[in-house]
Amino acid sequence: MDSGAAHEEEDAAAQQQGAAPATAAPPSPPAQEEVAPALESLPLETRCPPFPLRQLNGFWLPEITLAAGVPALRARFTPRPTDVLLASFPKSGTTWLKALAFAARNRAAHPPSDPDRHPLRRSNPHDLVRFLEVEFALAGEHAGGALGDEFEALPSPRTLATHLPYSLLPERVRSECRIVYVCRDPKDALVSTWLFTRKAAPAFGADAEGFAFREAFELFCEGRSICGPQWRHVREYWEESVRRPGGVLFLRYEEMLLAPRSSLRKLAEFMGCGFSGEEEEEGGAVDAIVELCSLGGLKSAEVNRSGSGKLPIDNKAFFRKGGAGNWRNHMTPEMARRLDRIVDDALRGSGFAFAGSA
Repeated sequence: MDSGAAHEEEDAAAQQQGAAPATAAPPSPPAQEEVAPALESLPLETRCPPFPLRQLNGFWLPEITLAAGVPALRARFTPRPTDVLLASFPKSGTTWLKALAFAARNRAAHPPSDPDRHPLRRSNPHDLVRFLEVEFALAGEHAGGALGDEFEALPSPRTLATHLPYSLLPERVRSECRIVYVCRDPKDALVSTWLFTRKAAPAFGADAEGFAFREAFELFCEGRSICGPQWRHVREYWEESVRRPGGVLFLRYEEMLLAPRSSLRKLAEFMGCGFSGEEEEEGGAVDAIVELCSLGGLKSAEVNRSGSGKLPIDNKAFFRKGGAGNWRNHMTPEMARRLDRIVDDALRGSGFAFAGSA
């Protein structure tokens, strides 16, 4: 479909919402049966590879997620009070958070002091902590039931993941699961998403080589990206963490980079598997997990240098620099200030602000 025609399809309200998100709390997500039948009536965006996007409840999501992933999640996944859900906007530290959470939760069965035999040396973090709506979407309607059974067979306590906005999570998930959310400076999230898209697009039959950064930037500023607007995604989880600090833990990627040990302790305590004084003093468990899950440690694992796992993307595509501030190599100061103004305006009144303004 012609992207210009798709763009013209969208009504003025949808365009307004993408460019300048409202600060009011979003409406409740539609019931499960309303999502798939209404798909073709939702605003369409075709300029964001590798997927066509549709706008639902103010967010732009891949068609495949809305057609199969979200309905299957609501119909075929049964949450448990012991579940921990790792949530994030794409390319915001998700892979690292999964590794840390898995290593912390399973350190009794898989001691981090023996890294050569650790599952994180044999499996990509995305295979150990699995994406709910992503796997349901990729499985499709016919295989969704079997995948639901597979998730149900996982022993408690389960650690799972999502990129969905908070308002689009099933009510049972929001009320029963503990949620850990990690956010990242939107400028770095944009750059990382653009670079990842260029690597991952061929796996989905798309060509992103011609997807220029300037085009990605303009779309991102309008809120048009997978799971965008990024700032509204962040705001929803932030405000819920303020309302329910015992139910939602809010982490900042940049703070995790600066203080990985204290961040890991906070994560483990929230997950219900805090470190004992004996573990820290005698076993050095915190230091061992931080080292095991370091970018260098994960990148060096053979499984992450070649091959792929449950997601149809080369494992090596998930690992790049993993730092903060790389946006300076891709944006002009004017571009950065423009995006900062959009984000600051959208977050006004929330009590949250990003620290890395240009």
